Amino acid sequence: MSWKEVVAEKRKRQLASIPQEWTLASLPSRDHLDVTAFPDSCGLLTLTELEITGSEVDGLLSRLANGEWTSVQVTTAFYKRAIIAHQLTNCLTEIFVEKALAKAAERDTYLKQTGKVLGPLHGLPVSLKDQINIKGAESTMGYVSWIGTFAEHNAVLTNVPQTLMWGETFNNVFGRSSGGEGALIALRGSPLGIGSDIGGSIRIPSSFCGIYGLRPSHGRVPYAGCVNSMEGQDSIMSVLGPMSNSLSGLKHLMKAVVDAKSWYRDALVIPKAWSEEEYELINHGNGKSLCFGILWDDRSVVPNPPIIRGLEVTKKALLAAGHKVVDWEPFKHDALSKASYDIWGAGCDEDYRPIISTMRPDSEDSGDISAHNGGLSAYQLWQVQKDKRNLRQEYLEHWQATEKITGTGRPVDAIITPVAPYVAPPHGLNRVTDYTRIWNVLDYTALVLPVSKVDGFLDAKKPPHRFYSERDRKNYDQYNPETFKNAPVAVQIVGRTLEEEAVIGMAEIIDAALRATKSQSGSFL
Repeated sequence: MSWKEVVAEKRKRQLASIPQEWTLASLPSRDHLDVTAFPDSCGLLTLTELEITGSEVDGLLSRLANGEWTSVQVTTAFYKRAIIAHQLTNCLTEIFVEKALAKAAERDTYLKQTGKVLGPLHGLPVSLKDQINIKGAESTMGYVSWIGTFAEHNAVLTNVPQTLMWGETFNNVFGRSSGGEGALIALRGSPLGIGSDIGGSIRIPSSFCGIYGLRPSHGRVPYAGCVNSMEGQDSIMSVLGPMSNSLSGLKHLMKAVVDAKSWYRDALVIPKAWSEEEYELINHGNGKSLCFGILWDDRSVVPNPPIIRGLEVTKKALLAAGHKVVDWEPFKHDALSKASYDIWGAGCDEDYRPIISTMRPDSEDSGDISAHNGGLSAYQLWQVQKDKRNLRQEYLEHWQATEKITGTGRPVDAIITPVAPYVAPPHGLNRVTDYTRIWNVLDYTALVLPVSKVDGFLDAKKPPHRFYSERDRKNYDQYNPETFKNAPVAVQIVGRTLEEEAVIGMAEIIDAALRATKSQSGSFL
């Protein structure tokens, strides 16, 4: 069979798993760019289902625990909305409604019989990226040659009690890395999802879709039992992390995972318990008079006007809330970026070619990382990894040196940066990932939160600046405020290694400051 026939058969099986009564009679036209409001008006969801899917994780868990909503009700509502989202965006891979509802019914029975919830995420539907193994389900990661490969065991992460559905799009089979989670959650087909991130795959979709996403440091969330590319490349590691329509969703998922003590089942998980003290910012002045560094650009590609305005709005909100803001100078970001390409490209020919050689779809955008590196000898790779280690030490010293300028007696508490130099671009133009990749090289915790939306007047195109590079010029040329009208604008909050609790705590402070600014002005200006 050709790759097209294999993909067609997979999609046919997927379509057959969708309940016919949840099928849309018609879809919006292809030139309808914003479909986020469509599920609310399509007529398939009841008023109660609209209320359920419009709720945040805090409220859902509370009403599930007190029995106001059953897990079957909540799972049905989100699954229906997920199927609607899939018809709009092609965001799902594996669909198993009956299994999800059966698990939900078990949660309801347990609550009714015992009066207790079953775990911290009792009855809550959680979507998983298509690389987190679930026994009996396919994990293709978008590779055509992996279609028909079924997982024999569950990933360690699935030990956290929850009701599961799988959401992701990837390559020619479905879509792109963690993009399905972003679309699914933005359309409220899932209240909470788990993506993976080796260079920005949680943060970039979160930013483009206007949701919250967290890239934890390596070793905080179990990865055992997941399928992956570049297995054995242990220098810049892929990590799993939460994506949600609320900050509370990120905290609930991280706390539930850490409290499960996965270090007893995954040898690479760091035995670090969840710390409420760190969440309450004990190491950051208890959250009083924080000092943030803002990275306006990385001296490689200048962000488009909506991104700059997002940073300006965030700065204004923090100053109004009594916090401090200083400029953050990019320190050897070009070297950090180069190190990532050198390390990832070192063995990619041997890794990818066997997977894609037998069924390689024709594509103008292969995303072939080997184009950046022709392969390195073992010794050459050691030197790159040594350079990366030294860069991490130098960046730490650079951060520590900011103690002299903060006025708090501490170094900068966190960095606020763009996620990308643009909002969600047209297909094929998401070419600049430097703003996320460098934090993977440094293994820093990073969180994305939405700030605003593109406004044609406020985000008018600026006169040409002195371009850093050809990439910078191309980024400037492709920006047109009308093309990106109403697209989400987000910022990235970066903390140090293993500062998940503190970064979530600081993000809540930033989010509250932004909401206060909006409340006072009526908009994010």
